[in-house]
Order: sequence, then structure tokens, then C-alpha cells
Amino acid sequence: MAAPRTSTPNLTDRLSNGAFRALLSLAKALPYHRRVPIAGWVISRLVAPLAGYSRRVRENLALVCPDLPAAEIQRLVRAVPDNVGRTMIELYSGREFTDRVKDLPLTGPGADALEKAHREGRPVIIATGHFGNYDVARAALIARGYGVGALYKPMNNPLFNAHYLAAISAIGTPLFPRGKRGLGEMVRFLKSGGMLGLLMDQHMAHGAEVTFFGETARTATSAADLALKYGADLIPVYGIRQPDGLSFRIVAEAPIAHSDPVTMTQAINDSLEALVRQHMEQWFWIHRRWK
Repeated sequence: MAAPRTSTPNLTDRLSNGAFRALLSLAKALPYHRRVPIAGWVISRLVAPLAGYSRRVRENLALVCPDLPAAEIQRLVRAVPDNVGRTMIELYSGREFTDRVKDLPLTGPGADALEKAHREGRPVIIATGHFGNYDVARAALIARGYGVGALYKPMNNPLFNAHYLAAISAIGTPLFPRGKRGLGEMVRFLKSGGMLGLLMDQHMAHGAEVTFFGETARTATSAADLALKYGADLIPVYGIRQPDGLSFRIVAEAPIAHSDPVTMTQAINDSLEALVRQHMEQWFWIHRRWK
């Protein structure tokens, strides 16, 4: 597991953080309904080509969707980083963001299971991915009074990590950093009947050799391991961006049956893949998911 970097920030850290903070200040000066699409445009049109995101989207699509029409690839090269930019500024918008999502209804076959677990004080593992806006469901559930925590990976740039952590903490707490200390706090929270959100769609070198879009994508079995060990429901939950680009729908899928960690982890990947195929532009194709 990654741990926060404790070294003194170098010049590159300071410059990149300064540039980001300046852009963030400009964006937050705009009304929310203007801020979000503009952030999407900036990341899509300016940042993505320079940062290599456009190339990575093409490479990932060529690997797992080789028959995708050229016009659709070009659309996704623009639309994927647009969603990334929108998500980023939404997470930094604090109360303006949470006010927009706090009253969203829970839909899908897993909604009743979430509500029942909350009433009974039983633990739940909420499995999700970098899709739509992955913090929509956490914000909405916390607003309902659910005890929802999340595991996060500290950023390499310590300056960036500080304000990112402050931003996602404003949406809700507790938050647990990957690492020994965070793991201990997370387990205690889960054992007390908490709900724990885990992002399951990043490459893990020592993860299980399960598939995603038909290709081997090493995936941590942590969600399944925790569910089995502590008798928690394992429920995939997603915040799906709607056509207006500003609103969302929360979908809780049916709880994944307890079996073995690899089978359950494959079920998580299958759940996310099915949703991504319906909304290709909403998954973070900029990830190095397949290695």
C-alpha cells in the first residue's frame, strides 16, 4: 500500500501546485453551472493533450475495444477528460456540490439492502470505480445520516495532497489513507457497523488476475476479503452523470453473493464493465488499468 510522502516539496511540486491553485481560484470565482463545464473544457482541450491523457485513452481503447469506430474514439478522446475535469472541480466545490446531490434518491436493486443495513447498524462495503463522479453516492448517503467512510490514496505531491484531502474531507468523513495506520482505523470503523467506500478499478501489482473488458486487469481483492471477514454486504454503487453534465443518478446494484475473494472481485469488475459499456465517456480511460 502506498503511504504519504514526507519529503520536503521540490520546485516541481511547488510550481505544479501553484499553477493548479491559481486555476482553481479562477474556476471557483465562476457560478457553479458555469464552473463545471469550463473545467471539463480546460482539462479536455488543454491539459489532456499535454499530459498524455489523449494518447492513453486511445491506447486503452485500442487494447480492449479494437473495433470501435474512429469517430467514437475521437469523441471519447474529448469526452473522457471532460468528465475528469468536471469531477475534479465538483470535488473542490464543497457545499455547492453536496447541496446538489444530497437529496438524490437511491435507485437500483441494492437500494433496499443499503437502507436495511443502515437501520440495523451492519457493515457494508460499497464497491465503486472512477466512473461518473465517484463521490456522489458518498455525499448523498452521508447527508442521509449514513456512516460512510472511504479509503484514499495520498498524492505523491505533498502540497497537492493537502488541499485534495481538505476538499474530499469537506464532502464527508472519515477518510482512511492507504497504509498501516489507515488500515487499522478502517477496520475498526467497519467492525463498528460503518459503510466503507472502495475504488476498485486501479491496477494492483499483487492483485488477483481477473478480467476487465476481456483483458487481465490485476485487481485488489480487499473489498471481498473485508466483506467475508466481517460479514459485510458487498454492494456496487455508482453516481452516473446525466446528459446535462451537471446532475446525477445514484444506482445501487444487487449485493454480490459471498463466495470466494476472486469470484467476488470478478463480479465487481463485471458490474463496472457493464455500466461503462453503457456510458463509455464516464470511465477514467486515462488510467493505466492494464499492465
